[in-house]
Amino acid sequence: MTTKRCWPKHKLGEVADLCLGKMLDKNKNKGELHPYLGNIHVRWGMFDLESLPQMRFEKHEHERYGLKRGDLVVCEGGEPGRCALWNDQVPNLKIQKALHRVRPHPCLDSHYLLYWFLWAGQRSYFDQFFTGATIKHLPGEKLAMVEIDLPDLPTQRKIAGILSAYDDLIENNLRRIKILEQMAQSLYREWFVHFRFPGHESARVIDSELGQIPKGWEVRTIEELVKRIPVGKKYDQKTANSTGTVPIFDQGKTGVIGYHDDQPGVEASETDPVIVFANHTCYQRLIHYSFSAIQNVLPFLPSPLLLRNIYWLHYATNGRLVLNDYKGHWPEFAALLVIVPPAEICQRFGVFIEPLSLEMLKLQRAVDVLRRTRDLLLPKLLNNDE
Repeated sequence: MTTKRCWPKHKLGEVADLCLGKMLDKNKNKGELHPYLGNIHVRWGMFDLESLPQMRFEKHEHERYGLKRGDLVVCEGGEPGRCALWNDQVPNLKIQKALHRVRPHPCLDSHYLLYWFLWAGQRSYFDQFFTGATIKHLPGEKLAMVEIDLPDLPTQRKIAGILSAYDDLIENNLRRIKILEQMAQSLYREWFVHFRFPGHESARVIDSELGQIPKGWEVRTIEELVKRIPVGKKYDQKTANSTGTVPIFDQGKTGVIGYHDDQPGVEASETDPVIVFANHTCYQRLIHYSFSAIQNVLPFLPSPLLLRNIYWLHYATNGRLVLNDYKGHWPEFAALLVIVPPAEICQRFGVFIEPLSLEMLKLQRAVDVLRRTRDLLLPKLLNNDE
């Protein structure tokens, strides 16, 4: 038998200040250039702060569109309601019109608000406030009407403290992953961009379509380096939210979005990873475990004709795909030229990179477990029943 906690409900507009970001209009915007957040930079509970765009802001607009520690940044479109908490990761950052800034009043703990939004998103609670028949939006007047459960501040902070412990561990693991990734990228640049690979002192250089390269190296198209893997069975969002052991990989930078118990669409392992290109931000990732893909995720392996190392191939093609609709532009991407070293150098590079990659995999799996555990706790802590 359950008993009601009887937490009072308040409309968000009563306990927080809401502001929509600035319209992006290059012809009308004036002032100095400043970086800003768009919809694609906000994930569930986290930000993607790489390659931030800029627009012009005048001095009087800094306060109106600027972010402060403790602001909740909420998507107005795309996936309305998706949000993350701002902690001054980048100084003087602004927001674009696709985002709402929610600034809590003293009666509302910002971390509690974040977790309430995550819980509400799990329940599709925001759907009732959306406008638009095909493209969904969450306008400011609708967001202000969202009713949140509001226990007293000590209770809010207690709930937030429990859940924040998981997010602190997640953030720490993600920071370690980023350091390892930077180490791998640095080694790739040293060997294959600056040509300071083992034995480079005695290497001769020759001319090529891409400038001077070491003798014995060659220029190939991406199409010659990779082969696409059929994705196989695909899953809708309802299936993606189910439980299981096989991860489902989506197009966003959050990567794994769910789990299921059916056969995976693509086989991979720690010793035989695959490369995936994801459409949403056209980014690339090395996958070490079997997974199913939905919404424009394309997996690749090295071409059997070249027998190049998968780790070299990952970094050689990383960042080359920058088009939003890469399926429609596959010929253009496939025709891009890549400087290809001898196979033995690629294999030697893989010997150095594989331990880093496996450590990143270990940390990412820990992140996945922590997120799943946190999300299982959300309804237990935030449901207005005991």
